[in-house]
Amino acid sequence: MPKIGILALQGAFIEHQKMLDTVGAETTQVRLPDDLQDLDGLVIPGGESTTIGKLATQYGLIAPLREFARSKPTWGTCAGLIFLAKDIGIEAQPILGLMDIQVNRNAFGRQVDSFEIPLIIKGIAEDAPFPAVFIRAPMVTHAQPTVTVLATLPKGGIVAVQQQHLLGTAFHPELTDDLRFHEYFYDMVKSNLA
Repeated sequence: MPKIGILALQGAFIEHQKMLDTVGAETTQVRLPDDLQDLDGLVIPGGESTTIGKLATQYGLIAPLREFARSKPTWGTCAGLIFLAKDIGIEAQPILGLMDIQVNRNAFGRQVDSFEIPLIIKGIAEDAPFPAVFIRAPMVTHAQPTVTVLATLPKGGIVAVQQQHLLGTAFHPELTDDLRFHEYFYDMVKSNLA
């Protein structure tokens, strides 16, 4: 059975773990570099991207996470998407810099501006829209041709992307009852092992 880690420094890691457990994955929480051993995939949850970067630096995780995500399926949600991006508009914040995307870190305003919207998502939610929850969310402002755009907002703005084994969502699938995104990522992890 594939084993998926959830970066458990800050944010909604428990919610991701519960959903992955529900779809049949073996899961564990990642807090230190040694926790990445024997993992087949990794989720970097939402939270506060600056805090996640600082804690990852403090615990010596930046280089091990970057090395892991170079070859193994890694999914970043909200702050996790920011953490995966190559360009977030500022130099000082620690990031992994792996996805060929440019991200606006707080594209939708403050927490009071949070919203939920049904989205059609390529390969995941095409027949029935996905209930996408946005909380102080980022948005992908530019994606290189190496990146597949999975979802955009009705008025424009990229909010879900995939680049080979890397997956990124600006919204929080773990805060819904809809398992389709977690099933999709679990299938990505299983396919990578085949």
